[in-house]
Amino acid sequence: MVELKTPAELELMREAGKVVAAALRATKQAAAPGVSLRELDTVAAEVIAANGAKSSFLHYHPHFAPTPFPGVICASVNDLVVHGIPDDYELKEGDLVSIDCGAHVNGFHGDSAITFFIGEPAEQDARLSEHTREALYAGIAAAKVGNRLGDVSNAIGKIGRAHGYGLLAGYGGHGVGRKMHEDPHVPNEGKAGRGLKLRAGLVIAIEPMFIAGGRDTFTTDADGWGLRSSDRTRAAHWEHTIAVTPDGPVILTDP
Repeated sequence: MVELKTPAELELMREAGKVVAAALRATKQAAAPGVSLRELDTVAAEVIAANGAKSSFLHYHPHFAPTPFPGVICASVNDLVVHGIPDDYELKEGDLVSIDCGAHVNGFHGDSAITFFIGEPAEQDARLSEHTREALYAGIAAAKVGNRLGDVSNAIGKIGRAHGYGLLAGYGGHGVGRKMHEDPHVPNEGKAGRGLKLRAGLVIAIEPMFIAGGRDTFTTDADGWGLRSSDRTRAAHWEHTIAVTPDGPVILTDP
């Protein structure tokens, strides 16, 4: 069931969004050659705790996973698309890093993801990340009262397909609120003019994930969490939690 948020609830959700944005900012600043993913997880955990919030990811156990998630961030490097467990892998020059983070405060969740690089990125990696980010903002721009969910999905998918990227089959954005994952599912590809009609108060996480090699398929890591591109090409992931309002879409996870 899709739940619409009141203006007062949206203000509460902004607080969760600010915490997530702060955690992502600190994590990116801490990332450098020789720094482990586990250390980045600690940085994010400290920011979340310092702001009186709690992690949305830590101990989260969805139906598809064999175990609860053990970190406060998903840290996905190079060909790992999403859901990477922060471990002892040490970052090195040239790595493409996607960090996904969620936090809840005041009874509401925020969810956001960024992609960045360790050192100077390869040109194709920079393009991949920029096109994925472009698709995120195209999807956000389509999230207007009176539009359909398919308009959001179509705006994202058109950009990914135009550049020859693969899309992570079966995965996309989702509703956000008192639970981190709520209805509706927000596919990263779809037909304009189709699907749920967007109404004021709808809050969704929009999150394109593009794979450089052009294939939509993936493999699952032995931990049951990490989703890796099947052709082992690199992937990028950008995400914001946004609210549909009478005045247009509002990003709740923008600092």
